[in-house]
Amino acid sequence: MKTYEVAVLAGDGIGPEVTAAALAVLEAAGEAFGFGLERREYLVGGAALDATGEPLPAETLAGCRRAHGVLLGAVGGPRWDALPGRRRPEAGLLALRKALGVFANLRPVRVPACLVETSPLRAARVEGVDLLVVRELCGGIYFGAPRGRVGSGAEEEAFDTMRYRADEVARIARVAFGEAARRRARVTSVDKANVLAASQLWRDVVEQVHRMAFPGVELAHLYVDNAAMQLIMDPRAFDVILTSNLFGDILSDLAATLTGSLGMLPSGSVGSGAGLFEPVHGSAPGLAGTGRANPLAAILSGAMMLDYLGEGTAAGAVRAAVEDALEQGYRTADLWREGYTLVTTGEMALEVTARVRAAEEAAI
Repeated sequence: MKTYEVAVLAGDGIGPEVTAAALAVLEAAGEAFGFGLERREYLVGGAALDATGEPLPAETLAGCRRAHGVLLGAVGGPRWDALPGRRRPEAGLLALRKALGVFANLRPVRVPACLVETSPLRAARVEGVDLLVVRELCGGIYFGAPRGRVGSGAEEEAFDTMRYRADEVARIARVAFGEAARRRARVTSVDKANVLAASQLWRDVVEQVHRMAFPGVELAHLYVDNAAMQLIMDPRAFDVILTSNLFGDILSDLAATLTGSLGMLPSGSVGSGAGLFEPVHGSAPGLAGTGRANPLAAILSGAMMLDYLGEGTAAGAVRAAVEDALEQGYRTADLWREGYTLVTTGEMALEVTARVRAAEEAAI
């Protein structure tokens, strides 16, 4: 039986709870579809700061580099907000992404029919939404130099640099076009080429990759402000959205609202090494220990990891199990309305796990 080593970074707040739920589902999928998971647990974020003084301990990084995949819960919380930037929990996550060489963040946004009524938008606008945001993760303004603060008083100023190389743009463009070729063959590249030199390079390189390697995929360009408007006005018009680090950070969170809850949105970050899979939501420390956290984003992130590991049949079974549980009316607190069955974090995991096991029995 094939066995995959998975580095488990539960993190902070609700991270341990939703990660435990995801692991329960993944282990059931392994039993059902004939593979094993060897999970190794490591500290990251605030939990690592409390234990070691570092947001990304060397042991954690080494374990992640050895693993076939990394499953992350969430990092951060108010108790660490006063720390300097490089010692904040989020700095550990940024350093991990960079060290693993994951340069492409994939955020699928799908609104199943059973969740249409939870969206803040009208049903006619969101029904059938199925899009993928492909965000460049290692370049742009988050990592560009120079950056800093100088001066004092009224003359103090701060600066950041948006910087991209052509090869960085080309590699993320290839990921987006490749994903689109497996979907509905449409890429919308989002930039601000009317004012930013970095975006002008971005657009030129995207067009070159399209022309030379993916002429069968439709390509359109939108400025980021118009793209934000169109995500609300006509989200069904999008298939794959390709964009830079900063714009992707904003647009992917905007797109996440289409489902009505961040608790439904998974993500995966891939590149040259082990993939990093994590729910879109934050650590939500106010929900920790209450049983009210929605584990489905973490469970669906686990399904993305299974795809990455080549276990596509198992990944499909997990997604189908999630959707069936929702169709049968099970809801965590973030999605609950009168007439549905309110369940805890652990109870939702049990519902999904039972359906994954049932999928195995049906196949037999």
